[in-house]
Amino acid sequence: MDVINKFYSSAVQTVSQLSGVLPGNNVTREYEVLDQICTAGVGLMWKVYSGHKKSTKQEVSVFVFEKKVLERWSKDDRETMLETLRRGVQQLTKIRHPHVLTVQHPLEESRDSLAFATEPVFASLANVVGDSVRSEKKLYDVEIRHGLLQLFDGLQFLHNDAKIVHRNISAETIVINKNRSWKLFGFDFCIANQPASNGTPHWPCREYSTSLHVLAQPSLEYTAPELALNSVNTPDSDLFSLGVLIFTIHSGKPLKMFGSDYSSFRRYANELNQRKYPPMNTIPSELTESVKALLHPSANLRPKLHELKTITYFQDVGVKTLSYLDSLYQWDNLQKSKFYKGLPQIIPTLPHRVNLHSILPYLIKEFVNSPMIPFVLPNVLLIAEMSSQREYCEHILPHLKPIFKLTDPIQILLIFMQKMDLLLKLTPAEEVKQSVLPLLYRSLECDMPQIQELCLGVLPTFSTLIDYNAMKNSVIPRIKKLCLLSNNVSVKVNCLISIGKLLENLDKWLVLDEILPFLQQIQSREPAIIMAIIGIYKIAMTNTKLGITKDVMAHKCIPFLVPLSVENGLTIAQFNTIVGLIKEMLGRVEQEQREKLQQLATIQRDNKPKDAAEILANEMDNTTLSPAGSNGNKSDDDMFSGFSVGQPSHTATPKPAAPALAPVKTREQLKISHNTTSEAASKTDMFSLMQSNISSLSTVQSPPAAAANPAQLTMPYSASGGNSNNWHSANPLVMNHQLASPQASSNNNFSSLDDLDPFGSGGGGSQIAKPNNANSANMYTLQQPTVNYIYPTSYNSMNSMQPNLGLSKPMNLGTTGTTTSAPTLMPQMTQSADSKNLNTLSQQDILNFLN
Repeated sequence: MDVINKFYSSAVQTVSQLSGVLPGNNVTREYEVLDQICTAGVGLMWKVYSGHKKSTKQEVSVFVFEKKVLERWSKDDRETMLETLRRGVQQLTKIRHPHVLTVQHPLEESRDSLAFATEPVFASLANVVGDSVRSEKKLYDVEIRHGLLQLFDGLQFLHNDAKIVHRNISAETIVINKNRSWKLFGFDFCIANQPASNGTPHWPCREYSTSLHVLAQPSLEYTAPELALNSVNTPDSDLFSLGVLIFTIHSGKPLKMFGSDYSSFRRYANELNQRKYPPMNTIPSELTESVKALLHPSANLRPKLHELKTITYFQDVGVKTLSYLDSLYQWDNLQKSKFYKGLPQIIPTLPHRVNLHSILPYLIKEFVNSPMIPFVLPNVLLIAEMSSQREYCEHILPHLKPIFKLTDPIQILLIFMQKMDLLLKLTPAEEVKQSVLPLLYRSLECDMPQIQELCLGVLPTFSTLIDYNAMKNSVIPRIKKLCLLSNNVSVKVNCLISIGKLLENLDKWLVLDEILPFLQQIQSREPAIIMAIIGIYKIAMTNTKLGITKDVMAHKCIPFLVPLSVENGLTIAQFNTIVGLIKEMLGRVEQEQREKLQQLATIQRDNKPKDAAEILANEMDNTTLSPAGSNGNKSDDDMFSGFSVGQPSHTATPKPAAPALAPVKTREQLKISHNTTSEAASKTDMFSLMQSNISSLSTVQSPPAAAANPAQLTMPYSASGGNSNNWHSANPLVMNHQLASPQASSNNNFSSLDDLDPFGSGGGGSQIAKPNNANSANMYTLQQPTVNYIYPTSYNSMNSMQPNLGLSKPMNLGTTGTTTSAPTLMPQMTQSADSKNLNTLSQQDILNFLN
């Protein structure tokens, strides 16, 4: 948080300073001034700000000198200093050279400041020299060597062409621009040539004055000794200053610091006259002798600038490469093309900052020369590989956007296709849609098969960046068109392979509607094309997202694939692949169709009405699964045991609550065995039991006043009119203890049990309502379909005499201890008639019916 606050306060302070200094200056009318980036000039009094021109957005640097800095000086010193600064900027504006700082807007003066605009600046040499410099601003060795060569060229121009002596070559007056080129600046104390009468060049000498402020005169640390010893000023004096500058660059400080002590400077000049040099351990060995030669006390013995360029220190590949770029505008296209072809071997050997700021700007300038773009573009993309995404978006992408739109020369598209993975990795998603996708569309539509194949190969790698509409309406139609119209088998195969890779990004319906019908339109039957088609079918069938349906496989895919398997030219492996796919499809169709038919059969079987035997089997199975029976008495489960009925015990024992009935199982057959031994041992005659059932049904019973006592419910087939939980049918073939009795409680709303009457004599409603009794855990909804029975002939003859039983009141199929109400029966015939008719039914007839 402290860092943020510090940054905020410094930004606010900078804005406040500018707001108080620049408003009256005319520079602010044309230029937008932003942040301070460095300082430069004598005493580093010029503050340099980044900015841009308001009309064209051209990037510039704005130099500002605040007059309040001079307030502590005397009036004469202030005037002298201001005049010196004005003169230096005016002289700078007049000089035009690649290694002299370029002025974009002349000096403007206001009451509070001096300001002018120049080309974009990175820093002054004084800002990047010394131990306190941040690591990202420290100079690389190749930058120092190349920068010194640039200074040599700039000084040669001043001395030989402009006839000017700089007089103040120092770290403060050397400026490094945005492209890391070294530029001459600070012409405050320069002297122009004033030839003598005989035509010889002459530069007047201005002696150092102790009465003037130290910043109003050249720095003594860089001043040549002959000015103090002989009062002579020549271009060789700048060479001495150059030697001190080289020493300062490598050691971080000048040979000796003097300040305003002119007497110390004179003593040091005498020491140099005796060839007493300070230690030079920090200077490279190849450069040591040259630096000593530049510091020679005799001006005429110092080496010339063109001689310095030839020393071993500057014979470096990287330095030569950067020097060639400086003079590139002088070469023709053939020379440039040779240089650009060899540049990819040099770029990896240089520091990334050098490539990004020193080499890249020269390459970008060649984009205006269309024939040179195929030679320059590979180098630009090579630098992009070494850059971060931020650097790529800031320094490279803005210059590539116009190139994306070019189709001539055709090699541009080829280079972009080869480096498409790099572009997709570094280019933001939005820029991919706006710039890179149109490039791919143009590549698909070009006439060169090599570019088409490269485009088809890289297209699937960034398919996730293409939205669905663009994929459906732009990409897929172009690939299909290219595949159908191209005469190149390789292009056709690559189209199909590209579609196969894109399938996972498509939806099911697009594949079924667009891709699969398109495959059948391809007329070519080369083995490579056939196998590519087979691959698409296999992907579409096995991909869980797509999944070709069995109907499509049966009607379209298999009829199309079978003829392909007999095409000429297929190898045995290719044939096996096609046949294997056809078999897999057939197996899929068979499996899915069989499952479908089985499900339909199951549904039809479940909805089929049940017959009487199945109902009896289900009920019989329920009693087997629930041994306690509906009344909790085991004797109820053994109604038929060899056609003899066991006599239940008369012991009054309480019965437990009836458990829930087990689920009904369907389609099980009722099996009743005839046991003759048990018949003899039975305690109750079959016909007497039937008569007791008839008599119990014919008796009109009224509900008891109190709840039934469990001790009274010992006889399941009792004919007495007590509280009973058993409902008995007049039909001896229906097991009374298997049919659940209807609930008579007020909480249970069974409408009728007529549907359970095997004789169909009930006249009540046919719909059984679900009970609402929430107090019993054993209550369940009993729904039985109406069943028509078929009886033996002997029985049917007596069926006409069977009484119709009408239930006037629902009964309660309750658990033990539950209050029940006996149903009110409406007999149609008397009890004696029933007994007589039933007695005529022989035991053999019953046995025949049951078997």
